[in-house]
Amino acid sequence: MKKIKRIAVFTSGGDAPGMNAAIRSSVRTATSNGLSVMGVRFGYQGMIDDDFIEMHHHSVSNILQRGGTILKSARSKEFRSAEGRKKAVENLKKHDIDAIVAIGGDGTFRGASELYEEYGIPVVGVPGTIDNDLYGTDETIGYDTALNTAMEAIDKIRDTADAHDRLFLVEVMGREAGFIALETGIATGAELILLPEAVKKLDYIRDTLKEVFKVQRRSSLVVVAEGDQTGGALNLAEKLKDDFGKYEMRVSVLGHLQRGGSPTSHDRVLASRLGSAAVEALLNGHTSVMAGVVSHKNTLTPMHKTWSEKKSINFELLELAKVIR
Repeated sequence: MKKIKRIAVFTSGGDAPGMNAAIRSSVRTATSNGLSVMGVRFGYQGMIDDDFIEMHHHSVSNILQRGGTILKSARSKEFRSAEGRKKAVENLKKHDIDAIVAIGGDGTFRGASELYEEYGIPVVGVPGTIDNDLYGTDETIGYDTALNTAMEAIDKIRDTADAHDRLFLVEVMGREAGFIALETGIATGAELILLPEAVKKLDYIRDTLKEVFKVQRRSSLVVVAEGDQTGGALNLAEKLKDDFGKYEMRVSVLGHLQRGGSPTSHDRVLASRLGSAAVEALLNGHTSVMAGVVSHKNTLTPMHKTWSEKKSINFELLELAKVIR
């Protein structure tokens, strides 16, 4: 393997709080090891458009606490084509890039894997996604912040629901995975949690809510993952509107609120660990792997497994939610 002298760092796909901490850690670990660093703005599209910037130790000062990503992010249709990837690689060679740290989710890692498989460019991934759905790490960067953001919002919704005899359906992010819905539902005392991984028939949902209101509750809260089979909170409200006439039904879709904000201390530390681990992995000759943390230990997982293997929710927590609602 060619000796690494210069690396590129970029963020891609949906932004996640803590990405800046991962950029900072990657850059400073690289420079501490005598490497030079180029940042790629706007992910794979920036790679195609030759949007590269030199990065130094001071380039990443005072970004640890910031949400979003200083390198910006984008999704690139052009990169999905062989021609687009060829353009990206030509620019990588133009800037003498020897290896890449890719910060993002499964789409980011699929693209990075193609760069390695087609052109032999060493790549290591850093898991940055609020959905926490990547196999090979207990938590992804941004997940803890998204949980806390959703919890704080739902706590406020609970206050107004309780004041008005209301049934609130709150939709949180999670198109294919219910990690956010499960943990925020437990943390906010939701009477019902709906996830893609645990399909519930409409009759079950109706019966559960009716039982909840029987025990002298004046309000009720349902947390719905956007990917639940009911079609999300708005669709579910339409299906339930004739069953709970006594209670005012309200829908709140938290949406991109969950992506923003200053990262929690947990996400800052996690991102710092993984950004550094990615650079160390490259220096140690690893490629096409993702740096993660499993049982508090740094790990490396083959990149293809991060999307081909299914990461499961904790079904014990789902049972707990039923017991204590």
